[in-house]
Amino acid sequence: MDTTTDATTRSVDTLNAPGRKDPAFTDQDVRAYGAQPTATVVANEGKLTYLPVALFGSVMGLTGLSSAWKLAHDLYGVPSWVGRIIGVVAILAFVLMSAGYALKATTGFKAVKAEFEHPVAGNLFGTLFISLLLIPIPVADYSLKLAQWIWMVGTFGMIVFSWVIVSRWLGRRQQPTHATPAWIVPVVGLIDIPLAVPALNMQGLDELLMFSLALGLFFAIPLFTLVMSRLMFEEPLGTALQASLMILLAPFAVGFSAYVTVVGTVDRFASALYMLTVFLLTVLAGRLRHLATSCPFRLSWWAVSFPLAAASVCALRYAASTPNLFTHGVAIVLLIGVTALLLAMAFRTLRGALRGELKSLVG
Repeated sequence: MDTTTDATTRSVDTLNAPGRKDPAFTDQDVRAYGAQPTATVVANEGKLTYLPVALFGSVMGLTGLSSAWKLAHDLYGVPSWVGRIIGVVAILAFVLMSAGYALKATTGFKAVKAEFEHPVAGNLFGTLFISLLLIPIPVADYSLKLAQWIWMVGTFGMIVFSWVIVSRWLGRRQQPTHATPAWIVPVVGLIDIPLAVPALNMQGLDELLMFSLALGLFFAIPLFTLVMSRLMFEEPLGTALQASLMILLAPFAVGFSAYVTVVGTVDRFASALYMLTVFLLTVLAGRLRHLATSCPFRLSWWAVSFPLAAASVCALRYAASTPNLFTHGVAIVLLIGVTALLLAMAFRTLRGALRGELKSLVG
């Protein structure tokens, strides 16, 4: 074991040491959540070592927003080109992120390895596989065969990744303060598997879709409980990590769309998932209403993009099946609000990239 790995191990052990008020999140681990798993990783080894895998969340959010606008076209007659343009932006974001993280992996693999082994940040590798599951939706408009291949790679990778993470959880002792919203990402990724199937014209996948839905919803329940327990009884998350609370929406918002895709109808269980999404969204929105004024923009904020986009898709699909003033109002407000938020984050991220400030936006 080399000195870098030794340092990384000592740093993680320090996080787990007894007697600390909040062993999961020190100042260096705020950076860890978004990018480097420890401050001891050699920052100058390789290129783009500061690039967080969690930034694939931007691809997820943009893809979800594209799907939301396509639904709005069917439901309200808004221009179809809006959803298509956002889809193209999502594809470009995926290509850029893939190229950037591939460069990081080939020139600074130790940073990637340390990021993956971190008890919190390692779960966010699920954003890569979820992106592979979602990006086929806009890609299918241009190449159905390519979209199918991407989805198959993403499905295989997501199942393997979820198996690895669950094995990790059960194979070593976990600290209560490590149970953060990021822990939900690997199982929510399984729920994402059915979402692109209607656009891919693929048949004979009923067992696979039910498998992914069952595992995702089953594991979401205890993990949601663990995260709630950590938030209620341990020290609160740092200010820079508050945005990640929106990930708590994902099991219900994504679960609604996946369940309706697999079952084919909005039944009482689907309605319950919608209502849980709306309730939890109001709670979290109230909790995070001052985030923009209390904390400078960070790349970790992209963690809110996909849960919010998924909530918008959920609201639009529910409004289509149960049309009334309330459901349409929720759907329209969410669509407009999420679009404005993602545009603002995209502008801030692009400005940071053009000014060479991305590294400072990580931590």
